[in-house]
Amino acid sequence: MILIVGGAGYIGSQINKHLNIEGFETIVYDNLIYGHESSVKWGHLIIGDLNNIDNIREVFAKYDIEAVMHFAAFAYVGESVEHPEKYYTNNVSSTLNLLSVMREFGCRYLIFSSTCSTYGNPQTLTIDETHPQSPINPYGRSKLMIEQILEDYLYAYGMKYVSLRYFNAAGADLETEIGENHDPETHLIPLILDAAIGKRKSIEVYGTDYKTKDGSAVRDYIHVSDIAKAHLLALQYLKKTGISDAFNLGNGNGYSVLEVINAAKDITGKEFKVILGERRSGDPAILIGNASKAKKILGWSAPFSDLKTIIGSAWRWHQKMNRDLN
Repeated sequence: MILIVGGAGYIGSQINKHLNIEGFETIVYDNLIYGHESSVKWGHLIIGDLNNIDNIREVFAKYDIEAVMHFAAFAYVGESVEHPEKYYTNNVSSTLNLLSVMREFGCRYLIFSSTCSTYGNPQTLTIDETHPQSPINPYGRSKLMIEQILEDYLYAYGMKYVSLRYFNAAGADLETEIGENHDPETHLIPLILDAAIGKRKSIEVYGTDYKTKDGSAVRDYIHVSDIAKAHLLALQYLKKTGISDAFNLGNGNGYSVLEVINAAKDITGKEFKVILGERRSGDPAILIGNASKAKKILGWSAPFSDLKTIIGSAWRWHQKMNRDLN
């Protein structure tokens, strides 16, 4: 049985679906602060918080947990700068509770949802796993702290782990059962689709004078279904080899903000106002991941991470969600 901590959130719910399709039995443990009960359409939902170690013990005492997948983190970069205590308490301290209970019950396998934010400002055109990790905000630092803790736990306690460092997770599952539903929403594609559907008056482009093909910033978008597949492959790899490691997940290409906007207009058939604004402080011109290590070692691929599939799946989900709300 697999325990998915934070499994009611955007990425966790996709992994929950994928694991159940592959025949795994899952337990979703989530406090529903940012997750949605409606997204837990598979497995068993237990409402609880990692800050309560007794609640975690109850789950492990009741179920035979062979591995944990950990997604329960706060992930708003700006908020982490304004409220670092909130991020270190939830993302780091609460994770120590989880690791403590895993040790207590002899659960040795953890797949950790990490982030490209651990790298900080890019020093190379594309980022691979050898790039220095120098995060520039408390969110990224909290994720790096957990990676370092896991390394220490490996040597001290024999706990095995794989850390998966995502670039920009995007899209909805292709069956339109679950998708991206953040509150507040900060991700580019759903914000663009809000403009297309009329929920927003406009979409703003932050910077059009970067040294890129069209002047707008370039980012690496990876379909959430491809991310889900990577977690299963990581678990299989970990159980087969016992080797702990970290892997990037990205498509390796990168799309500019204006490319994403124009693709969304084509796919939705909608026109909406685009405001060309100034750069935001700290935004790099290009942020693209190199995922060749995951492809070589895990046998991973990203067949759904072209822009048409990403935006098309997100648009279908966006329309469905707004119909359900009306």
